[in-house]
Amino acid sequence: MTQTQDASADPSPARPAPARRRELALIALIALQAFCAVYFVSDVIRDALEAGRFEFHLGIEAFANLGLVAGIVVEAIVLRDLLAREARTAETLSVAQGAMAELMRARFAQWGLTPSEADVAGFTIKGFSIAEVAGLRGSSEATVKTHLNAVYRKAGVAGRAQLVSVFVEELLAGPIETGRAGAPRAGA
Repeated sequence: MTQTQDASADPSPARPAPARRRELALIALIALQAFCAVYFVSDVIRDALEAGRFEFHLGIEAFANLGLVAGIVVEAIVLRDLLAREARTAETLSVAQGAMAELMRARFAQWGLTPSEADVAGFTIKGFSIAEVAGLRGSSEATVKTHLNAVYRKAGVAGRAQLVSVFVEELLAGPIETGRAGAPRAGA
């Protein structure tokens, strides 16, 4: 397989910038709400101390502040759960990407594909058209078609859909198991 395929199959652990910005914005919003809640609660306490008793309007303010504090707690819990779910999803996707790359390397070696054929097959499986593969490889469409025909013949399939289905079926046939650290990994 070529360096292009290896690099694209390697999942990046970094979070996308827009997701990170949203996360930071939500954390900043929760922090602002917490600051406001502290201010308003202290205001209610100060007003009650100045009045020497707890008046009706202070009860309304205290109740509103209680709602603000409850909202902050719920937001923080929901954000924590969403971030944990996102991390699990990213980990599962990373495992699937790694399993797919490993499976592709194994099948390409089993089928005896040349490096050029493996490169074309990898791009084809990823959904690139013949023209796009030719452009990426700096070769003609006729060359790509020749490599694809060799891939299909060696893999024993009739076309792109069957080639892709070989990998999808094999990935779906194996269960997702738990690895050493409790992380999911694709089963064989």
